Amino acid sequence: MNNFILIAASLIILCVFINKLFLKMGVPVLLGFIFLGILVGQDGIFGIEFTNYNLVGNICTVALIFIMFYGGFSTNIKQAKPVLKQAALLAGPGVALTALFTGLFAYLCLGMPWLHALLLGSVIASTDAASVFSVLRSYNLNLRYNSASLLEVESGSNDPAAYMLTIIVLQLIQGKGDLQFIIKTVVAQIVLAIVAAWLISKLAAYLLNKMQFATEGFELVFIMGIALVSYALPSAFNGNGYLSAYICGLLLGNKQIKAKRELVSFWSGITGLMQIVIFFLLGLLSTPSLLPAVFNKAILVMLALTFLVRPLVVYLLLLPFKVNWRQLVLLSFAGLRGAASIVFAIMVIMQGEIGSEIFHITFLIVLLSLGLQGVLLPKVAKLTDMIEPGGNVMKTFTDYAEDLPVQFMKFRLQANHLWVGKKIMDLVLPPQTLLVYLENEKGVTVPNGETLLQANDKLILAAIEPHKMPGVSLSELEISEKHEYVGQALSELNLEDSLVVLIKRGDKVVIPDGRTVINAGDVLICNRG
Repeated sequence: MNNFILIAASLIILCVFINKLFLKMGVPVLLGFIFLGILVGQDGIFGIEFTNYNLVGNICTVALIFIMFYGGFSTNIKQAKPVLKQAALLAGPGVALTALFTGLFAYLCLGMPWLHALLLGSVIASTDAASVFSVLRSYNLNLRYNSASLLEVESGSNDPAAYMLTIIVLQLIQGKGDLQFIIKTVVAQIVLAIVAAWLISKLAAYLLNKMQFATEGFELVFIMGIALVSYALPSAFNGNGYLSAYICGLLLGNKQIKAKRELVSFWSGITGLMQIVIFFLLGLLSTPSLLPAVFNKAILVMLALTFLVRPLVVYLLLLPFKVNWRQLVLLSFAGLRGAASIVFAIMVIMQGEIGSEIFHITFLIVLLSLGLQGVLLPKVAKLTDMIEPGGNVMKTFTDYAEDLPVQFMKFRLQANHLWVGKKIMDLVLPPQTLLVYLENEKGVTVPNGETLLQANDKLILAAIEPHKMPGVSLSELEISEKHEYVGQALSELNLEDSLVVLIKRGDKVVIPDGRTVINAGDVLICNRG
């Protein structure tokens, strides 16, 4: 057990360094995790033979739930509103057409049986949210015509459609499905997912805003539970759990809830870990010695998908919107494959020999997609002049916040303070300031003019933060044991044109007045004008 923990810890730490190295190289970091899995796997240096597909399938299902939930939770619906129709077309009919056209190519050009070819097309039909988000954020690619929002919504929401197609085709291969089965499956999965997501997001938002968690940070644990419930509840009734998780995240992430930025940052870290897990397991499960047998098929499918199928689907579906040709080129090239395709391929590999072939074809396609499209996407955006000058792609995510010139000051009212016993409307506050927070024995409130201040109230005052203050020059003065200031009050010192604005005293910070006595070891922060 100890050896396992040591190996696992070493791999996690190594992933952190791989992340930093690949970012510097301009290569998608997810490639590094795949190669690390290969290195550890049965054909790698460590030679670990790992073929527990049931365990891996369960782990990857949970990981994909979190990725799907974050895909919705981090999407800013206001920024995406102008392109919602286009994104919906690409995420729904676009996935079906991609699966169909890719299946036709594999059937006609590669000689695969029709249902097997269609299964391959279904597995790789969706674009990968994790990869798209990673590239857009890493290179700050804010694209013209709301293209960044379009790609985010499409890639975040199209996995459920691919999952549904994969399940249906698997049933058809096993001889268990017909047209009636397909219609009932599609309707049930979509309706149950939407209803469950709406109910769960409403309840979660209410509880997050009303509940006072006994332990700090437990809202993060609570939201993890919500993500899992949003998948499990509709799935128990044959609904599409992945679609429910995405919609629930989308609805919840665009509601007014407490600590939203912290929640999105938390989910960003969790999703990053889930990506590491999925791509590492992909490399671990793969058998590189089997890749040459499917290499030609994978290359041909990858080229057809990237340069024929994806552009054709994008053109057909976005033609009514009169999309600029430069945007068409970029959107066509931005169809990265990744985590979801891996999870669906693991589902398929349990079906026998054909599953193994589809798994390894998918493995190579994901590898090539990340290596080719992930690396070249910023260059394609530049060549097509699709980068918005001065734009910030972070505005398309719900954890974005402008760097506003506002600063906050927190203080407690002493019993003898002039404000005690007065209403806020009766106070004479400095210009351009506002009391924004009050905490006392009754709890936390947002103060207004009628609020009566009491001794020991904790207040936060908001004020404009100037970028540059003429006449202000701060410097530090460290007081040694033999310094002449030791033991003297500030009012007794001859500071000439200086003002002591703050004293650092050990771990404490003191805002001084004339009666404050200087101690040895104090660090005075002075404004020398």
